[in-house]
Amino acid sequence: MNFLRFLIVFWFIASSSFAKSQESTLRAYLDMKQFYAPGSGDYMEFYFQFIGPTISYKGVQGGLQGELAISLLIKDDKGQIANQTAYRLQTPLMRDSIVEDFYELKRVLLKPGNYTLDIKFEDLNSSASPVTASQKFVVDATDGTIFTSDIEAIEYAYKGDETSSFYKSGYTIIPRLTTFYPKELSKIPVYFELYNTNLLEDSVCGLKQSIVNLETNTELSDYTVFSKLKTAAVLPQLKTVDIAKIPTGKYAINYTLLSRSMKELTTQTYNFERSNDIEQVIDFDNLVLDPAFQASISNDSVAFYLASLYPIAKNQESRNISDVLKTKDLQKQRRHIQAFWLVTAPKNTYEAWLKYKGQVQLVQRLYSNNFQDGFETDRGRVYLQYGSPSSLIVRETSASEYPYEIWQYNKIGMYSNRRFIFYNPDLVNNTHRLLHSDMLGEIKNQGWQQVLVKRHTDAENIDNPNGKVQRQFGDNSNDLFRQY
Repeated sequence: MNFLRFLIVFWFIASSSFAKSQESTLRAYLDMKQFYAPGSGDYMEFYFQFIGPTISYKGVQGGLQGELAISLLIKDDKGQIANQTAYRLQTPLMRDSIVEDFYELKRVLLKPGNYTLDIKFEDLNSSASPVTASQKFVVDATDGTIFTSDIEAIEYAYKGDETSSFYKSGYTIIPRLTTFYPKELSKIPVYFELYNTNLLEDSVCGLKQSIVNLETNTELSDYTVFSKLKTAAVLPQLKTVDIAKIPTGKYAINYTLLSRSMKELTTQTYNFERSNDIEQVIDFDNLVLDPAFQASISNDSVAFYLASLYPIAKNQESRNISDVLKTKDLQKQRRHIQAFWLVTAPKNTYEAWLKYKGQVQLVQRLYSNNFQDGFETDRGRVYLQYGSPSSLIVRETSASEYPYEIWQYNKIGMYSNRRFIFYNPDLVNNTHRLLHSDMLGEIKNQGWQQVLVKRHTDAENIDNPNGKVQRQFGDNSNDLFRQY
């Protein structure tokens, strides 16, 4: 089963402790997993990850420490209280002013059914009122069946003892609450349990590990692993999945329990998102050209459309495009365009190409100038890379500012409310340049307003971005940029 993972946001007015002099955000992440205890029944594990710097601390001997009042109330679908607990939680001791996140875990026995978890937290070092959040969840019926617990991703694990609330099967296991794995992480450790395999007629069973690309619905055959297990009432499983060579995308790790005859008995899934820029090798010489794909590109536009891939190409792909363009070989260029889209959109290659081709033609009409094609301009590149902006402000005339445009995106991947400001210091040729953006990986110029008004304002020290910026009637770029 998959439970909704969510972020709980708490607002409070911070006390003077730990140098918080203005309103801050207390943040905690919640996740939950279902397990089973023979003789006791089903239980839920509720994981909390508190964001350390968002909590108020007081000085104690040896460092800093915070304290929270926590209340958890679980009601069934009839509104009856199934479990209730309230307690005080002291944070770990923070030394040398280094404040880190910390975790909390609560296990609750529950009968199968639908429930609502009501949470109340209070920062006892803050004068703010308690804050609350709610989350619905389901406990599946499992008693007497062969099944698999939820899969718990692991932040780190080590051999421990039963004194820790995070102890399971000989290990202290700290959960990982985010499903995003950047390229710096090459492995996914996971923990889960298999139940009631002793009900099988055989004394052995099998376990299949597989990874599926959710965007193409294809199994990555190189990552399929089989193992043999002896049956038992409970089979704890601590696994490590190598994802070093898995490219960017959305995937699912599946664990399937198999009988001796290879019959699938039960499957559990863990979904994750991967960011990993690695080169995918394509056999260009033996690539079969799709007639429909190639018919969409005339001979006199092959180089143009190959170069138009730069805005969405990764570093290695960009180098490959440059090398192929230098050959002046139309067949090689055609093969490379098709190969690019086979990798980018293997499930709907032709349709994805036609959509992108239309976008290239659009930016060519809107943003090309006397010496640049549309995709070579900053606006064209941003449009092709991130799509159409959610809102657009255009100012071609201003009392003192250069012509500018502000593009705002509600969502770019995992990022919300990203902004771009372009300006035209040449005043001709439709050559708007990217001046500043708050998107990761883009140009960041904290003195962008100073640059925008250089038509009438002398520049000052770049360490003072607002130095000598004189507001003129009609100058509202700063207000417009910050209104989102």
